[in-house]
Amino acid sequence: MSHFFLILNSSIAIALFILGLVTVINDRRTILNWLFFGFTTCVAIWLVSAAVSNDPSNTATVSLYGNYLVFFFSYFTSYTLLWFATLVTTTAHKARWLRLSTVPLVAIGFISASPLVVEGVENHGSVYAVVFGPLVTVYAIALIGLLVAAIVVLWRALQRRHIVGRKRDQIKTLLRSLAIAVPVLLVTQFILPAVTGSFEITNVGILIMVLPVASLYVNVIRHGLFDIRLVAVRAMAYVLSLSVLAIVYYALAYALSHLLFSDKTEVIISSPLNVALALILAFIFQPVKKVFDRLTNLLFYRSSYDTGEFFARFTKRLSVTNDLYTLLHYTVSEISSTLKADFGALSVHEGKGTRPIFVSTNDQPYIPVQDIRILDEYVRIRGRAMIMTSSLSVREDAAIRRLLISHHVELVLPVLQDGDINGYLFLGEHQSSRFTKRDIQVLETIAGELAIAIHNALSLHEVRILNATLQQRIDSATKELRASNAQLQRLDEVKDDFISMASHQLRTPLTSIKGYLSMLIEGDIGKVTPQQKHVLMEAFMGSERMVRLIGDFLNVSRLQTGKFVIEKHPVDLAKLVQEQVDALRQTAAARGMEFIFKIPKNIPNLEVDENKIQQVVMNFSDNAIYYSKDNGKITVTLKKVAGWIEFIVKDNGIGVPEAERGSLFSKFFRATNAKRARPDGTGVGLFLAKKVIDEHDGQIIFESEEGKGSSFGFRLPLPEDK
Repeated sequence: MSHFFLILNSSIAIALFILGLVTVINDRRTILNWLFFGFTTCVAIWLVSAAVSNDPSNTATVSLYGNYLVFFFSYFTSYTLLWFATLVTTTAHKARWLRLSTVPLVAIGFISASPLVVEGVENHGSVYAVVFGPLVTVYAIALIGLLVAAIVVLWRALQRRHIVGRKRDQIKTLLRSLAIAVPVLLVTQFILPAVTGSFEITNVGILIMVLPVASLYVNVIRHGLFDIRLVAVRAMAYVLSLSVLAIVYYALAYALSHLLFSDKTEVIISSPLNVALALILAFIFQPVKKVFDRLTNLLFYRSSYDTGEFFARFTKRLSVTNDLYTLLHYTVSEISSTLKADFGALSVHEGKGTRPIFVSTNDQPYIPVQDIRILDEYVRIRGRAMIMTSSLSVREDAAIRRLLISHHVELVLPVLQDGDINGYLFLGEHQSSRFTKRDIQVLETIAGELAIAIHNALSLHEVRILNATLQQRIDSATKELRASNAQLQRLDEVKDDFISMASHQLRTPLTSIKGYLSMLIEGDIGKVTPQQKHVLMEAFMGSERMVRLIGDFLNVSRLQTGKFVIEKHPVDLAKLVQEQVDALRQTAAARGMEFIFKIPKNIPNLEVDENKIQQVVMNFSDNAIYYSKDNGKITVTLKKVAGWIEFIVKDNGIGVPEAERGSLFSKFFRATNAKRARPDGTGVGLFLAKKVIDEHDGQIIFESEEGKGSSFGFRLPLPEDK
């Protein structure tokens, strides 16, 4: 029977050692993984040592050293279990009492492998009994204290509200198994043997270690304590297979011993039948293992999925779906169901200053915009492409950890497009265990394609919204424009009526003023002094200019009403220009300016509207005076050029800004620098000039350089070229 316990204990020990070793290989940087490896190694050596130390076929010396190992590794199993519990419950940083008691606790562990605790062994026939040393009581108190402390740490962790979900399930499973296993182990391994002196029960009692071992496997496989689920499942299948084969072997040996060799089992073990049994077991090992593979897959891999099939299905759907909300709902539904998450949600940034689009499964509450902004800042600073609640540190990432836990979120995948955050995929806790590295790799693989699909769908969504409202906006804008245009037309008509009325009403009194001033200047009413004559001349020129302005306004009014008529007759253009220049010489002289004009001799008479051409010449010349620098020169030229009569007034004035030249001949338009130089201008002179020249089939001449001067003029066709 001792061989049975040796094989069974060895099978469990091998499974535990492999589990711990794979955990460390999977992640060498985490202290929890190394502590778990230490715990499983201690339990494995304890189990094998217990079977060896109890086997009466071994010598007393072998049994004694085996018990040294049993007491030593059972103690350090409890010690590592306590540290493991504090790390799993995230209370290691608070366990100051445990760190301070490290030296005495470790010292007790080392004296356990000495005669101070195990003084010797005695052969009781079917098992070796332990003769306890003088410090066994100290050892027992320390051992019991460690186990009870581990249970208390786990129990207190369950009382904290922030431990929820999978973490709570892990702690609860460990606590239940320890609450059953610890009392049984203490009773069968220490209390009963010490009180009764019977050590036969220790072989059976050690089997209770199957319970915490099974608990560890459940936590690893079902509750995701470590990301080594596949190895754990396969190791469990091997352990179950070996255990069943061991039971079959001893059942066959026991049956054959009774039937063939009169209950002499040792004959079978040393006979050729042993070889036959071994061959039988070797042949049935694979079928048995397949049975347990199917069983473990059924129990622990019901949530398994084919990544290739998922990629094909998911990418195909992304490529044919261009409606934004259909895409978002499909994405959260497909990913959450495939990865077995409690829920899935997508938050998409539609644009700056707008509320993010949020879709979810299971009516998951909306994640507030301020929390999304906190995530944005965290991702930009930390550069996290994948965020898992369990991977965030308690201290450095406490705010993000609390944020995700408050929304029951386990995993966040930022949706990035060219480095910009377009949104987030949120997944709740895993329905059966935890998200594995395989799940993370799947999400990382589809992240880029998902980001592109969402970006394209979002762009198309914006276009559809624009198209849906475009006609309404156009109709509304058209209606507003029509109303505005009608109002502007009414205002323009009122303005034209006012200008026409005001011009006609002002013309008569101005004519009288101009006449009386002329009489005063000529001395018809009495003799005037030179100073009085100068003042009267200024008033006369002002009234003259007022008459011209009124004429301009009347012409504008006539243009609007269609009454602007060109009355042509032969005109000596050279004489007309000379008269206007002579009329303005005194005004120019008052500002120290000089008019330069030479009367040409070869200018023929032209069929033109004398008054209107005179008004154009006067406007161009008058502008040259008012917009030129003092003490400057104004050059007036009139000449015949290739079938045209060309008139130009050139000054050295302020010029016209380049950006405003295109609007210069518009009605009521004045350049910016012109408004500063002459605030009382009207902006109708150049407008009318262009209209008059156009009516004469002529062309306006205009050149200018800001700050250096301008040239204004016109060309009129000669009669023979018409």
